[in-house]
Amino acid sequence: MSLRSCLLGLLAAAPLCWPAACAADDLYQPESYRAWASDVKAVRAGDLLTVLVTENASATTSADTTTDRATNASAQISTTSRSRKLEGTESHDFSGRGKTQRAGRLLAQLTVKVTGVLPNGDLLIAGEQQLDINDEKQLIRLEGRVRRQDVGDGNTVASSRIADARINYIGDGVLTDGQRVGLITRVLTWLGL
Repeated sequence: MSLRSCLLGLLAAAPLCWPAACAADDLYQPESYRAWASDVKAVRAGDLLTVLVTENASATTSADTTTDRATNASAQISTTSRSRKLEGTESHDFSGRGKTQRAGRLLAQLTVKVTGVLPNGDLLIAGEQQLDINDEKQLIRLEGRVRRQDVGDGNTVASSRIADARINYIGDGVLTDGQRVGLITRVLTWLGL
């Protein structure tokens, strides 16, 4: 084939390709563009994100109450023949103390799903993980809101960087049942005994 016929073939085919070349501008969507050489990070609904749960919580409450009350009374009655003396003393002491102390620690890695994207670009996330170990069921449920800039390398985010976080850790099984206070003890405590 000659050079002239090749050029004529290209010029003849150019009008057929022209609409496809113009439509290529619409293929680029800046909000969903990901460079091939960049890290894959969650950016839209349906994407997965790994949360590194590191939660430490502790609380201590104490109360001391002390009350003292003392009453002394005396009276003397005298007549010409006899003298009588009446005395009385009352004392009341009360002392009470109470202390409550709780500590909790939760370390886990949980992959959650992006359920939505807010207009400002924040990601709404939700997910759960269930573990069954020796007839003991443990469920971790997490939901919240994450800023895109808080998603780090490896598509991970720390639980301390989640806004409106709700983290539930629920256990069910023989060990959990053994930690519960019995019904009779609860009734006696409610009655103040």
